[in-house]
Amino acid sequence: MINPLTTEVQYNKSGQKIVSPDYLLFEAPREKFFMTGSEAVKEAVKRASVDASVSYPITPQSEAAHLIGELWVEGYVGVYFRGESEFGVMSEVAGCALAGARTITTTSGPGTLRAFENFPMWAGTRIPVQLVLMARGVNSPLSIQPDNLEVGFLLDTGCMIWYAENAQDLFDMILAGFVVAEKPAVHVPVITVVDGFFVSHTREAVMLPPDDIALPPYDPKKAPMPVIDLEVPPGRFLRDPFVMKSNYISYATHASWQFEVRAAIERSRPYAKHYLRGLIEEFGNPDADIVFVAAGTAASQSKEAVRLLKDEHGIDAKVVKLKTIRPFPYEELRSAVKNAKYIFVPEFNVVGWMEREVRRYLYKHSDAEIIGAPRVAGGMTMPAEVIVEEVLDYLKVR
Repeated sequence: MINPLTTEVQYNKSGQKIVSPDYLLFEAPREKFFMTGSEAVKEAVKRASVDASVSYPITPQSEAAHLIGELWVEGYVGVYFRGESEFGVMSEVAGCALAGARTITTTSGPGTLRAFENFPMWAGTRIPVQLVLMARGVNSPLSIQPDNLEVGFLLDTGCMIWYAENAQDLFDMILAGFVVAEKPAVHVPVITVVDGFFVSHTREAVMLPPDDIALPPYDPKKAPMPVIDLEVPPGRFLRDPFVMKSNYISYATHASWQFEVRAAIERSRPYAKHYLRGLIEEFGNPDADIVFVAAGTAASQSKEAVRLLKDEHGIDAKVVKLKTIRPFPYEELRSAVKNAKYIFVPEFNVVGWMEREVRRYLYKHSDAEIIGAPRVAGGMTMPAEVIVEEVLDYLKVR
């Protein structure tokens, strides 16, 4: 990036040339590499001018955390250390962000639950921290395998939630996540979700821009909240003396702040739409009356099911892939399913939190039958043939 006052090229602390987010994400030449989702995390952080990262090991995100540590050794991350627990990590991450640092961390499954109290706190303090969540089972019973039940728990924490389908999405979303979260009109945390193992440990082609360019550093002076320092200590920042009083004004203050956090998520829509190239992606016959609404790996498998339905059974179908869950792309979804007669919602969890979201936002906006299936959990895979069989079995009884 060139300083308009001096026409000098600017560099970050790592010696990388600073470029605009649009150039890095859309315009810079890219080269194909073969890597895992965890390695894609490293490559994104390498180009993100990250100030701080705190980690704690838990499968399957441990490798990503380790690789961010390597970036610290190489000089691409300003501060890096291991916390004493997942709760400790998310508290320490908050401290870094409150002090004006661009901060990222990772977790999975039980780690998410142990740290959970911090996520609404992140949102309430309006810090633009990024969490890369590699979803796995939450020990019900013990499992380290892929399962996204924890995402359903996070929906109402006040954080933006984006869902990556593959390693390419993950790379791009991490970079875009910082840009959108740090917008003064937004300035809330972003949780970038990817399915553990299916993406974190699987190698695939990823197109990367050069590693000698990077995002502009975070400028906390543009934030809507003051940075904590000697003049703004945490107690003053959190407004405890005022908010904690037992009177109507205090209650109203607390309630209005929660509404403002959710309003900030809504204000992220135009930015997310730009940097993610839309909040949804459609695949298949646009006029099909059979529609799969899914995110992450479920969207990948649904795309293959669309191909099998057409090639082997002559049935047209399409996939509506949701890139964001918070904000939920309800307008785009309603438009995408306007011709649908049957909407299938495949998920990697037993409770069907995505089906609940789809029903909620399509209520009185679609006459299609909504089928919360197939669902797999606890590490089970979802072969495209299973999705096809679900569709065929359902249509037989109609």
